[in-house]
Amino acid sequence: MNKSLFLTIIIGILMINQVTANVYEFKFTSIDGEIIKLSDFKGKPLVIINTASLCGFTNQYSDIERLFKNYADKDLTIIAVPSNDFGNQELSSNKEVKDFCTTNFNVSFLLTEITNIKGKNGHPFFNWVKKEAGFLAFPKWNFYKYLIDRDGKLDSWYASVTKPTSTKIVTNIEKMILDK
Repeated sequence: MNKSLFLTIIIGILMINQVTANVYEFKFTSIDGEIIKLSDFKGKPLVIINTASLCGFTNQYSDIERLFKNYADKDLTIIAVPSNDFGNQELSSNKEVKDFCTTNFNVSFLLTEITNIKGKNGHPFFNWVKKEAGFLAFPKWNFYKYLIDRDGKLDSWYASVTKPTSTKIVTNIEKMILDK
């Protein structure tokens, strides 16, 4: 293989990785049936969290709402992704989830419809997380948190036990907000 062809192949591979190395290719469906295109949030920090209404970590919805209220005016977007994949701990309909979250936690951040995370029907966002950060980053339970920087790259991730208002999450969010 000549040197020029080799360099062209390497550049092509790098370009492909750059194209798929950010979150903007993904979409979710909102709890109300609207399309949430992550590309609409280019240049803004994102927090994406897989959730469940009947989980031992469900009280984190209060902290998520507090986080959203504290940083919404600084372009932070939070998207909760309800799922029944971990312990069958989600309610049976999108309406029930929305009513539960609104009534009990007064959520104002974005909620998606009930979404598969694991298996062949798992949402591609979570497979992307695994590709970007490895097996440990893939949700093992409800309330895994993913911080996406202004360039659409995975900044950091946190397991269920890390509270949304923990010092390490807040510090990373503030760093992402300041990185303009």
